Amino acid sequence: MLAMPSETLACPDTGRQHRLAAQLPNLIPGVATTRVGLGDPINAGPHPYAIVRDGAGETAELDRTTVRGAARWILRVSSEVEGRRRPQIFDLASTSLTRSDLVAFGWGR
Repeated sequence: MLAMPSETLACPDTGRQHRLAAQLPNLIPGVATTRVGLGDPINAGPHPYAIVRDGAGETAELDRTTVRGAARWILRVSSEVEGRRRPQIFDLASTSLTRSDLVAFGWGR
C-alpha cells in the first residue's frame, strides 16, 4: 500500500483489508464488490482477473490493466495460498474477502 514520506502507511488502520478498501475506490470509482481469481474465464492460463460491481449491482467495464492490477491487490490480501486458487469476493463495505461460487451469487459476465 502507499506510504507517506515519514515511512508510515497512508491509511492509519493496520488491517490489510481495511487499507485495501480505503484505496481501491481511488483505482475504480464506484466499486462496491469485486470478484477475483487466477482462472480468468476468458483467457487460458493462470491470469488474475476481477469482475467489479457497483452499489447497484451493475458490472463495470474496465480496461485489462485496471482489472489485473485490482485483482493482484486483492489476491495479495488473501492470507491463505489455497484461497488464491478459488474465486473470491471482496466486499468494500464489510472489508471481507470470502470464497465465492459463480452460480450461487450470479457472478456471470
